[in-house]
Amino acid sequence: MKHLILGALLSMAASLPSSAQSSASKPISIVLVHGAFVDASGWKAVYDKLTGDGYEVLVVQNPTVTLEGDVAATRQVIARATNPVLLVGHSYGGAVITEAGSDAKVASLVYLAAFAPEAGESVSDLASKPPPGEPSAPLLPARDGFLLVDQSKFPAAFAADVDRSLTTFMAAAQMPWGTAAVQTKITSPAWKQKPTYFMLTTHDHMIPPGTQRAMAKRAGAQVREIQSSHAVMLSHPDEVVDFIKTAAEAAK
Repeated sequence: MKHLILGALLSMAASLPSSAQSSASKPISIVLVHGAFVDASGWKAVYDKLTGDGYEVLVVQNPTVTLEGDVAATRQVIARATNPVLLVGHSYGGAVITEAGSDAKVASLVYLAAFAPEAGESVSDLASKPPPGEPSAPLLPARDGFLLVDQSKFPAAFAADVDRSLTTFMAAAQMPWGTAAVQTKITSPAWKQKPTYFMLTTHDHMIPPGTQRAMAKRAGAQVREIQSSHAVMLSHPDEVVDFIKTAAEAAK
């Protein structure tokens, strides 16, 4: 009877999808951190592809009210990972991983069209100085301590290369971004101690490419440029996954 049970279990294991069999063997967990004005659902295509390749992938749902709150939310998710963590941040999520990435469990950092502030520097400091001739984000004036993107300009500014029906909905469903999150200064940039990767979006109208290039150079990051809008995980999920997997392989 024992031999029959063992044989049945082995047969079941052999019939599992390769991703399910390989997930336990991946030595890196991937934590995805979204940016401002959106929620974590934007990671779905990237999540599906990475989990399909056998990675443990955890997704942070940031409140985007204060930087401290988002860093705390990210560290809670890092603590749940079963392996050393590759921490991935998009847009404002880059500021979050810059602070949260000092966690000893974090092996390396991936910035996707993201802010990478220096110590004593805030997202507001970086966003207020766009390179000459490059566009800045079409933000409305702060109201009740929160920011929004001009709804009529959101699709073109945030994701011009994504289906218009989706970006029109995203514009209407924006999460307000707390000015406290924008103005809080970084205390200990993780990119100074951890291997860092930066995907630079050359058609970005939210974080100017020149600003991204300067931050990536300052961080000593390995850079990959891509002809994409700001929402690179929506418009180029395959390329984003490949970039993340390159960083994950190096972190073994």
